[in-house]
Amino acid sequence: MNIEELEQIKESVRLENAKFDHEINVCMGTGCLSQHSDQLKDALAKAVEASGKKALVRRTGCMGLCAAGPLVLIDPEETLYGHMDAGHAEKVVNQLGGEPVKELQCDLRDHFDQQVHVVLENSGHIDPEKIDDYIAHDGYQALVKAVTEMEPKDVINEIAESGLRGRGGGGYPTGLKWGTVAKAMGDLKYVICNGDEGDPGAFMDRSVLESDPQRVVEGMALAAYAVGASKGYIYVRAEYPLAVQRLQACLRDARRRGLLGNNICNTPFNFDVEIRLGAGAFVCGEETALIASIEGRRGTPKPRPPYPAVSGLWGKPTLINNVETFANIAPIIRKGGKWFSSMGSARSKGTKVFALTGKITNTGLVEVPMGMSLRQIIEGIGGGVPDVHKFKAVQTGGPSGGCIPEELLDIGISYDALISAGSMMGSGGMIVMDDTSCMVNVARFFIEFCMTESCGKCIPCRAGTAQMFTLLTRICNGTGTMDDLNLLLELCATVKETSLCGLGQTAPNPILSTLRYFKQEYIEHIVHKRCPAGVCNIEAPKAAEVPQEVLA
Repeated sequence: MNIEELEQIKESVRLENAKFDHEINVCMGTGCLSQHSDQLKDALAKAVEASGKKALVRRTGCMGLCAAGPLVLIDPEETLYGHMDAGHAEKVVNQLGGEPVKELQCDLRDHFDQQVHVVLENSGHIDPEKIDDYIAHDGYQALVKAVTEMEPKDVINEIAESGLRGRGGGGYPTGLKWGTVAKAMGDLKYVICNGDEGDPGAFMDRSVLESDPQRVVEGMALAAYAVGASKGYIYVRAEYPLAVQRLQACLRDARRRGLLGNNICNTPFNFDVEIRLGAGAFVCGEETALIASIEGRRGTPKPRPPYPAVSGLWGKPTLINNVETFANIAPIIRKGGKWFSSMGSARSKGTKVFALTGKITNTGLVEVPMGMSLRQIIEGIGGGVPDVHKFKAVQTGGPSGGCIPEELLDIGISYDALISAGSMMGSGGMIVMDDTSCMVNVARFFIEFCMTESCGKCIPCRAGTAQMFTLLTRICNGTGTMDDLNLLLELCATVKETSLCGLGQTAPNPILSTLRYFKQEYIEHIVHKRCPAGVCNIEAPKAAEVPQEVLA
């Protein structure tokens, strides 16, 4: 495969699509499929055939606005229809080339116009199971350019210049990590894509793998070329069957096109990828636990150093990045590091994909430039809190993050800003809460999650999260005391400072952030025995019983 062959494929796809006057793109991500978008696609295909109109009905990945699913996008008009079902197919097809069907149209230009799509640029426009669709949208141009025109160090320099930081939560500079692996000595090196997405309310990586898997594989191949690796693994949860299915098709097609395997692009570069399924353990998102799982051992973390960049999978130098990080690589190589670094803030470059969930109108997937304010994301893109309720807090960073109150909504999204606010970027989950949420109960929920998901290897995490859960349960039940609250704070400090891995080290964050911004709710539960939000089932204190001997 070379640039000329890629251009031939692009031209072939263009000529094929030119036969049609309209393209009907049907979202077939997990969310819309759960609402029978597959039946909708079949109905649209039958309606097009019956009408005699020249229209291509295409399966696509997630379009982002999950709250309005199933979604259908009509090109070139860019008409978006929502809440579709098979019964609407004939009406939509009959109106092709005419006025849109008003009652089905999603008029949410503001929702999309405020976004900048880099990772999600192909979502909703290509069939995720057709490699030629990806190639027609500049797919694999970056890989061919890199292996035929660039030295490995040039690729690393481009990534370093972009300012890209790991999108898995830690925010470590990607170029620096790649440089470390490239310098590591070893006869064999590995590249691992961490697709073990386990945060409550998070579905960014799943959607990218379902919608544009070739993009992730191209990013992995570029990384392998840069660091000198010849083998890759995609570690993805078995609970993501659609993502696994599309990844399998993606790898098969890439091998057939000569974009994976031996002598890629007729060069000495060899690289292939395998899929490894995770059993759903949250701790396997930690890189050393993930490596143990791939090796066939129990997924538990181990102390570092040595770091995986020096001694990782089977003791060999290993590069680990998450799905979104790899999805950013190809456009950076195509357009240059300066292009990417022109977006975002001073220390957080580019864009970030977030999963908006909870008490928000427009639930779904969004991609915005770093530096955009939380208020703009929640109120401008997300449509704010529905009904008559008021915004109370937003939880970012999954169970490792914290709850941010309304007075801080104007801070710009960045790694540093979120940490200073008592939360973190995490992988991109963003759960919105309104005035019906009890913040003590929210903290209890996340601690219960961490307690359940703790691997148990280190005592501070195993025992500490259990004790914190017990104390929070007392407070939620109305039996807690101020001594319990003080003990809770001591436990938070101990668990944070002494746990082995990131799960335990960040587990106290929801407690610390809710105490920082919503301490009065803890006081109400403890002193006044009431839950301001009416969530916790606190029984009124019983009147003191008089002993029978006194009555006698």
